Amino acid sequence: MDTFEISIKSDEDGFILLQCSLCGEFFKILASDWNDESTINIWCPYCGLIGENYFTDEVIEIAMRIAENEANRILYNEFKKLERQTKNNKYMSFKSGNKPIDEIITPIKQRVDNLETKKYKCCNSEAKIRPVAIASGSYCPLCGGADFE
Repeated sequence: MDTFEISIKSDEDGFILLQCSLCGEFFKILASDWNDESTINIWCPYCGLIGENYFTDEVIEIAMRIAENEANRILYNEFKKLERQTKNNKYMSFKSGNKPIDEIITPIKQRVDNLETKKYKCCNSEAKIRPVAIASGSYCPLCGGADFE
């Protein structure tokens, strides 16, 4: 089975863009926190809940296009094998058709830039969130601790 990887570029400060699957809000955490094996859950800084998924629609769309391109490539290669196997068969022949054209995959762009850095004392961590959430309070993305000073 083939695997593929999708890279999510971080901003100039090392943060990656995420979106809560529950409340729909965008926020950023450090890529190092996202990739850290000790990070078990991510809490949404706005609603304080653990979402099912934090990938943005853009990342999911890119993953689907990569998967579609890969599936088309695998099918085409299998049909080509079948075409070669039936080439000299007088009872049956098979044509694979034209090679599929890959879907164009556009790079992920950082499109949410109105976020400000919030430092959380509980985990000594940082996140980028909306300024209004900094003023009104938020939850630590690494432990879920409330910070409503």
